[in-house]
Amino acid sequence: MARRTLAGVAALAVASVVMTPTVAQAAPPGNKDVTAVLFEWNFNSVARECTTTLGPAGYGSVQVSPPAEHIQGSQWWTSYQPVSYKIAGRLGDRTAFRNMVNTCHSAGVKVVVDAVINHMAAGNGTGTGGSAYTKYNYPGLYSSPDFDNCTSQITNYQDRWNVQNCELVGLADLDTGENYVRGAIAGYLNDLLSLGVDGFRIDAAKHMPAADLANIKSRLSNPGVYWKQEAIYGAGEAVQPSEYTGTGDVQEFRYAYDLKRVFNNENLAYLKNYGEGWGYMNSGVSGVFVDNHDTERNGSTLSYKDNANYTLANVFMLAWPYGSPDINSGYEFSDHDAGPPNGGQVNACWQNGWKCQHAWPEIKSMVAFRNATRGQAVTNWWDNGNDAIAFGRGNKGFVAVNHESGSLTRTYQTSLPAGTYCNVQNNTSVTVNGSGQLTATLGSNTALAVYAGKSSC
Repeated sequence: MARRTLAGVAALAVASVVMTPTVAQAAPPGNKDVTAVLFEWNFNSVARECTTTLGPAGYGSVQVSPPAEHIQGSQWWTSYQPVSYKIAGRLGDRTAFRNMVNTCHSAGVKVVVDAVINHMAAGNGTGTGGSAYTKYNYPGLYSSPDFDNCTSQITNYQDRWNVQNCELVGLADLDTGENYVRGAIAGYLNDLLSLGVDGFRIDAAKHMPAADLANIKSRLSNPGVYWKQEAIYGAGEAVQPSEYTGTGDVQEFRYAYDLKRVFNNENLAYLKNYGEGWGYMNSGVSGVFVDNHDTERNGSTLSYKDNANYTLANVFMLAWPYGSPDINSGYEFSDHDAGPPNGGQVNACWQNGWKCQHAWPEIKSMVAFRNATRGQAVTNWWDNGNDAIAFGRGNKGFVAVNHESGSLTRTYQTSLPAGTYCNVQNNTSVTVNGSGQLTATLGSNTALAVYAGKSSC
């Protein structure tokens, strides 16, 4: 979920938001299940990226930051404090948003919106679209009776009522059990659907009863729309992510937490049964990621600052058939609260602090690998008992990852047909012999990935 920080609050309570679609599915409808999360990119920049990079690379969807009018301020979390449901945030107006959706669709990329519907802004003032507001009073939209009676902050995650009725970091908590509120939220989402949006990521889903979200979803013009909910797992907590799978997908935070531990401190060999074998939710309803905008800031997962560990974790995620992957693509930060460079305008990747992880060659090349191997089981697993692993995806692909401190040369058994393949990790040719064997040397902290249909580099 987007953890909203009030001014001066850098560390947020472990709040989670997860969403579920009516027909649970681990990816927006279609065969391309990788989503590029262009965090705090403005809509004009997203449109261009859909055309130049996301579409050609095979990304199925792009997730955009909250488009609704919000409080003023340069910090990233201002986007998560809505003032109204007008499309009038710092990232662009209604026209820019509509153009972005149309442009992305033309590039073959679906659009998922990060939807903030659990709460409204705290404080008072004038929003980015000119709307005046005070806490509990947002003219033309909500007034005091539309909010939960608990006006203190959430303090006890072992208490369901406290989690779902009190205020997340002091933000005005909407009473989503109320008919008017449900209708108003559905109206906002229906407006986005009218502009062509393909799905929603429900921020802070854990702070709303699953039945409330199901009711809201049932009011949509397309009640079967893709729905991905942020519900952060916490051992022993009163509200669990699995409660939300009846309405759509749920983000599986444990996947990201454990990847950090394995890549930093344990053995990649442990990943042999990653997914349900580790106690996670069913693959078909799980959204997965190496990091997101919250976790890269609070240190609970890997981030771009982890260099090769981060890159290889993303390579593994895209190669491994569990869940529906999000690739976080944000910007450099030293200040937890720092907002996007240039107000969200991305003139070029890898400039002005924009990290563009979705376009890193090692990561981007794995999107096509994932699309080509979709539906194929893991085959030919190999590991050295430590930090080198390899596995196939049926007869469609094969991956090897060397996370050891030195280079590794060996012959792997694959299920691939004989022939020449392109190792998309470094654009070199690899030969598979008539017995399905492949011999390669991998440098420390590098990977190999080949797939059917990609014979030349």
